[in-house]
Amino acid sequence: MPATHPTPSTTSATSATSASPSSGTLAPLVVGGLSVAYPDRAVLSDVDLLAQPGRRIGLVGENGVGKSTLLRAVAGRLPARARVTGTVTAPDDLVLLGQEPPFRDTATVAEVLAMTLEPLRTAVVEVERSAARVGTAEGDAAYERALEHAVAHDAWDADRRAALAAARLGLDGLDPDRVVATLSGGQRTRLALATIMTTRPACLLLDEPTNHLDDDAVEVLTAFLRDLPGVVLLASHDRVLLDDVCTDLVDLDAGALGTDGRGGRRFGGGWSAYEAARADARRRWEETWAAQQEEIARLREGTRIGTGAIAHDRGPRDGDKFIYSFKGGRVEQALARRKKDAQRRLEVAEREQVRKPPVPLSFRGDLTAAATGRLVQVRDAEVRGRLRLARLDLAAGEHLLVTGPNGSGKSTLLGVLSGRLTPTGGSVDVSARTVRELTQDPEVDDPARSAGATYDAAVRDLLDPPALRDLGLLHPRDHRTPVGSLSVGQRRRLGLAVAIAAAPDLLLLDEPTNHVSLALAGELEEALATSPGGVVLASHDRWLRRRWEGSALALTAW
Repeated sequence: MPATHPTPSTTSATSATSASPSSGTLAPLVVGGLSVAYPDRAVLSDVDLLAQPGRRIGLVGENGVGKSTLLRAVAGRLPARARVTGTVTAPDDLVLLGQEPPFRDTATVAEVLAMTLEPLRTAVVEVERSAARVGTAEGDAAYERALEHAVAHDAWDADRRAALAAARLGLDGLDPDRVVATLSGGQRTRLALATIMTTRPACLLLDEPTNHLDDDAVEVLTAFLRDLPGVVLLASHDRVLLDDVCTDLVDLDAGALGTDGRGGRRFGGGWSAYEAARADARRRWEETWAAQQEEIARLREGTRIGTGAIAHDRGPRDGDKFIYSFKGGRVEQALARRKKDAQRRLEVAEREQVRKPPVPLSFRGDLTAAATGRLVQVRDAEVRGRLRLARLDLAAGEHLLVTGPNGSGKSTLLGVLSGRLTPTGGSVDVSARTVRELTQDPEVDDPARSAGATYDAAVRDLLDPPALRDLGLLHPRDHRTPVGSLSVGQRRRLGLAVAIAAAPDLLLLDEPTNHVSLALAGELEEALATSPGGVVLASHDRWLRRRWEGSALALTAW
């Protein structure tokens, strides 16, 4: 039976009932009138969603509109301070994989996999135990329930599926006794995916599932999701994944007229098709608002009309004063009727008008300043166990894309160029005057400090830095929000603002499109194309890489 607000354990991505139910037991996910608010802000308002088994729905929208909040609300994982109204009915067999895999840092790889397999092995044992009681009404019923559950979850094949998933995701070479805290971000994500591929839940919720994943792992994930018979609800910045996997998109930031002109948020198809539809929806909203404002202005003018607009404009002739007075009375009555009618229509028009389209949040900054000469020279650089690079030269105005599988040292290279990491061998000469790095997880010194104050503190030593509002990276309404209350994408926007405020002539970007909205990802790509300084960018983003026109460096895994 489906459950309302299921609450899986926070220690395992596979803590709900595991494995793939048979088609007869699959249930839909139903969200009705869901609203979520915190003491300082509202996040979601009146969200309706129906996801049938076999549908793979992508959540899109600007950073901060509530994509992660919706996933956590469906899973029953919101903090106690959240005020929630509405209903969520979801299958019992539900798993949420958030942006950080939920394993304990002290757990070993073997313990994680054992925890995944335990309920499936228990299902097999329960079938054998209940078989001994067959022959009575109660025993027959118990056996039937246990057998149905085990068959629906294909429990006898669980160990083989676990081994196969680990092999396909490149985890079979990991030491089983290795603890989670020592794994890279990509390894932890792949471990979480291996547990999901083993259990094949009836309802799978994913928050930025391709972050930290290389191409091979993304291909495995894509094939798995397309083959999963249950419900998939995911939030992702990965435009290729949205195209390859999603049957539908739900835009939580669709605007007053929605995606269909009637307030609906849902679009049948992937991201490429939706880009044009979203632009059309925005245009319809702007045109509708402008037409309504013209009509409201006309009706307001109608409430102010005088008798000259409808009365005869000549004075009475001799002997005609009685008739003129009579007609004047009729004019006054007509005027009153027309004013009353205009007022009534004005009230209706004002009540039914769509809200004014807000100015879209749009990046308006420069990523780099102009530079001259050589910026970077690397010879035989090494960071023991993490990176080995024979040669790298970067000139002013050159843009370099660094690619490679998980563990090849992309982030390490950026850390060496920024001076955050010290090489253990070779030479690294960075002659750029100003270097800034956007890491994958920008550090937050004071989560209680507002975004605006955090930015001001970070740029106070700069000469004439741009105002945060002028960069178009963070909406003005969020400037007073504590950094700890911002979404991951909003924190990334703030980190980028701090990096480019210094007008660096060398900018280092580690997965810059991770977590940010699809609109900003496209704007960053356009800005990169015209940046006059040097840029070194590490990315798994397939959409970005397919359109890259600069130099490229492919690193290999250790």
